[in-house]
Amino acid sequence: MLRLDHIRDVDTMRHVAVLLERENDRLHAKLHTLTRELSQLRGDDASAAQRQLEALKEILAHREHALFGASSEKRPQPLAPAPAPAAPPQRGHGPKAQPALPVVDMVYELAPSDRTCAACGGVLREMTGQTEDSEEITVVERRFVMLHQLRKKYRCTCNGCVETAPGPLRLTTRPDRRGRRYSADFAIEVAIGKYLDHLPLERQVRMMRREGLAIDSQTLWDQLEAAATILQPTYEALRQHVQAAPVIGADETWWRVCVGPAGKRWWAWSLTSETAVTYTILESRSQEAARQVLNGYRGIVIADGYGAYEALARAGPRFTLAHCWAHVRRKFVEAEPHYPGPCAEVLDLIGQLYAVERECPARVGAADDAEHADLRQRRAHLRAERSAPLVAAIRTWAQVQRALPESSLGKAIAYMLGLWPGLVRFLGDPRIPLDNNATERALRGMVIGRKNHYGSRSRRGTEVAALFYSLIESAKLCGVEPKAYLLRALRATLATPGTVTLPHTLTP
Repeated sequence: MLRLDHIRDVDTMRHVAVLLERENDRLHAKLHTLTRELSQLRGDDASAAQRQLEALKEILAHREHALFGASSEKRPQPLAPAPAPAAPPQRGHGPKAQPALPVVDMVYELAPSDRTCAACGGVLREMTGQTEDSEEITVVERRFVMLHQLRKKYRCTCNGCVETAPGPLRLTTRPDRRGRRYSADFAIEVAIGKYLDHLPLERQVRMMRREGLAIDSQTLWDQLEAAATILQPTYEALRQHVQAAPVIGADETWWRVCVGPAGKRWWAWSLTSETAVTYTILESRSQEAARQVLNGYRGIVIADGYGAYEALARAGPRFTLAHCWAHVRRKFVEAEPHYPGPCAEVLDLIGQLYAVERECPARVGAADDAEHADLRQRRAHLRAERSAPLVAAIRTWAQVQRALPESSLGKAIAYMLGLWPGLVRFLGDPRIPLDNNATERALRGMVIGRKNHYGSRSRRGTEVAALFYSLIESAKLCGVEPKAYLLRALRATLATPGTVTLPHTLTP
């Protein structure tokens, strides 16, 4: 049997798609006939049979979309009146400012043979201070250099003392040159390439060879592992900082670990506060794994409807569980093509909830200063005055709907009502955000990374990946340049072992 995932020829795939479309049309027609006949035999009324038929059609449509449709949560925009004609665009545009680029002056002179006046044959002399200026952006290629370290020795005339000048800070204290040949800056360059720019080590090896450095991927991994060992206290301090936050978001995504011929699917768990994000990669997605990640946390956890969080909240530790409105909205967006009227109503109400949130600062903060206290008070007032009636209207809408439980609309309503206590918790606490989108955004780097370098090769690989992703994504969250932050944190720890540098303590 020919499988779709084995087809590589475009024409063959197009032909298969046409055949599938024809077969779906035939099945739709047969379903319609059989459902009508079954309804007549059972004596059902026409409306019940029609709802059942629509549910069957919906299942087929979902399967078609899974095969050929695009993944998106965007809804089609309603038709708007034609806008007024725009003003004609301004002709030309100025260069974009580049304040971060260093400026290098390049002076161009006439060759001596060209310094002759075309009018009289006299000698052209330089007009002091007169130049014709222009700008050009170019690229200076990255270079690898071998630094020959010469540490001078000193002795006393009494020959009782010999001292050697200190050398550069090393990633390792191993006596063999194999572990001491690459600098801390080199290790961070490799880490940024893999965990920020998503370049597999083999690809970095090829790039470096083009630039004159002969190296292999094992050597690059050795530098990553050495830097991760030194930065381990910083990673642990970052985890403690997240655990101390009163509100955190929790989410997870799969992560490939290349154990065995086919590899194995592990799970990357993410905890996110306002100023930091940490990752832990574990073998399972179980309740016990969630317990290990939360590590006794007793604040407020905002998450999706995954049952491990609910079970753990009941079993202990006794954290408070809030649920995400973005996941609820997503369910109704998926159902809208089949139930446009009802879904448009509830999506409009959810949209109004988000409109209220946009009037509040995105971060009301956990700080106890007066400014954050005023912001929290304003958000609480807006939610009590405007969000609470909207939430009540959404619940009333859900209770009057009539949809088959197996339909997408029925499943979306059941999903929402099943999470209702956690969904309304934001009304009583202004620190709780409306959704968990910040945690989902923090997972994007790992998702892109696994598509490029296919996860990790070993358990130690998962630990190193979790450490670097945590530090890099936390720096991005705080508006700190990740490479500069990693270099600063690594150098500080090398200079004084045990020193911890966290991104939120730095000025962007």
